[in-house]
Amino acid sequence: MDFELPDDLRALQSSIRDFCEKRVKPAAREWDHTEKFPLEVVKELGAMGVMGIRVGEEYGGAGLGALAVAVAVEEVARYDGSLALTVASHNGLGTSHIRVFGNDAQKKQYLPRLATAEFLGAWGLTEPGSGSDAAGMKTTAVKKGDRWVLNGAKMFITQGTVGDVFVILAVTEAAKKQKGITAFILERGEQGFSQRPIHGKLGMRSSDTAELILENVEVPDSRRLGEVNQGFLNTLQILDGGRITIGALSVGLARGAIEESRRYALERTAFGHPIAEFQALKWMFADMKTELDAARLLVHRAAALADAGKPYTREASMAKLFASEAATRACNKAVQIHGGYGYTREFPVERYLRDAKLCEIGEGTSEVQRSIIAREVMKAS
Repeated sequence: MDFELPDDLRALQSSIRDFCEKRVKPAAREWDHTEKFPLEVVKELGAMGVMGIRVGEEYGGAGLGALAVAVAVEEVARYDGSLALTVASHNGLGTSHIRVFGNDAQKKQYLPRLATAEFLGAWGLTEPGSGSDAAGMKTTAVKKGDRWVLNGAKMFITQGTVGDVFVILAVTEAAKKQKGITAFILERGEQGFSQRPIHGKLGMRSSDTAELILENVEVPDSRRLGEVNQGFLNTLQILDGGRITIGALSVGLARGAIEESRRYALERTAFGHPIAEFQALKWMFADMKTELDAARLLVHRAAALADAGKPYTREASMAKLFASEAATRACNKAVQIHGGYGYTREFPVERYLRDAKLCEIGEGTSEVQRSIIAREVMKAS
């Protein structure tokens, strides 16, 4: 059992860290304040290969695995959770759905542009009235000749207004509930397809989020993604991978909170001593660091299983559940360590805390993860 990253991933980690120090760290607070999506920086990450980590080399990607995505997402999240969410969702959701379930023509058409971030990908599962309950999905796709007509709405879609390629899940046979859902590829600017930006979020404020509205959107059958009525079953596989990336994002936020707090605690004095010398704070750091390392190990275990082609549903949910809740605890302690300054925008820990909360919600809430883990435990022999 090797706990060290291979050389190629250490090099990836180092290049992203250097980039973030120069391009992300100085601007992240302003992006958060203005809710500005940093498109130029995302494109630069695309040129570095960070936005096409799992795309095969034949399509212009890096051809790496889930562990590589986890390493990249953690490194970005240490500086900016919003940007890390963009990297995670682009690599893990829309792009991966096409990568895994697309036919040859679809892969050739979309993956090269997605791999370089010439196109940004978005993935439409959640709706205004359904999140974890996919059986409550209302968006429909009705077959008419060689085309499908889509109607409905999707909510809280990452890259919703800046995306170019959208994977949309729609009901094609309502009587079958989850087993009657099919995936389709939509493109920006199609007639009847519009986006409404969502502003005023608690955290992840510079990650683009939108409601998607579909009004008689016609899609040729050539852009049906996967088999009819297999969309949700395919989605479960995509979600497993996405939970690894959210776990990695959580680890990055927790790591950032610890690093910022350590720096502050060594510099800040009270009663003639650095506050880092006080036992109450030492114990906070001990708990934060222990949970951080445990979370990273869970994330890397799930990623390693995925890369080995082994089942990892339970492990992905465990990683996402523990890492997201550990991140919230770490970021909350970081604000406490900073005292009054932690409650201001002068230090990044308040942003980390706001960003971390989404990790307990997105890609399946903590409650859903516990249900999945329990179900998998009951299956065990």
